[in-house]
Amino acid sequence: MVVPQISRSERKRADILTAARELFLAHGYLGSSVDDVASRARVSKPTVYSHFGSKEALFVAVVSTMTNEASDQVRRLRPEQHTHPDSDVSGFLRAYGLRQLQVVLDPALLRLRRLVIGEVSRFPDLARALFDGGPARAITELATILTTFTERGLLHVADPRTAATHLNWMIMGGPLNEAMLSADGPTDETALRHHVDEAVRIFLAAHS
Repeated sequence: MVVPQISRSERKRADILTAARELFLAHGYLGSSVDDVASRARVSKPTVYSHFGSKEALFVAVVSTMTNEASDQVRRLRPEQHTHPDSDVSGFLRAYGLRQLQVVLDPALLRLRRLVIGEVSRFPDLARALFDGGPARAITELATILTTFTERGLLHVADPRTAATHLNWMIMGGPLNEAMLSADGPTDETALRHHVDEAVRIFLAAHS
């Protein structure tokens, strides 16, 4: 297997993003400077600006990268539909929902979400970057899954997008809100699993 090589410029860009992510999450937007980012990434300050143009653009890039990486992780970890018997829609949705919830409750992502909420009035693009890379992608993916199950005759979903939105927030809403407002960290996995099971049970009662 041939491992693709990245250019020196691409490596510098990745190093800058990593450094910016660490600093923004640790010290916030106002507490982190371009000088700090350049020093941590071991590049010059002009190099940071040549890749991102401004501190604001760098911040938006960090938010977009982290949310898209989280969505990609959910997609990689999600169970494949063919691994469950056709009758086990519940098993698939429960496994999928739990994977998604575990990723969203990652401490770094929670810190990012808090940071974005604190800065959204200053940088409206942040909210769009977070939403597009996170909930919007998750709901689109889930709508595709529900469409497939409906086409197989395993569910009765008239509006997959709306149904996906309902299921997504039934699963995400409580635990995410609690974690965002708690200093103790995410709920334990047993409680999360029970929460997801109940959300899926209620959803299937409406669409089976």
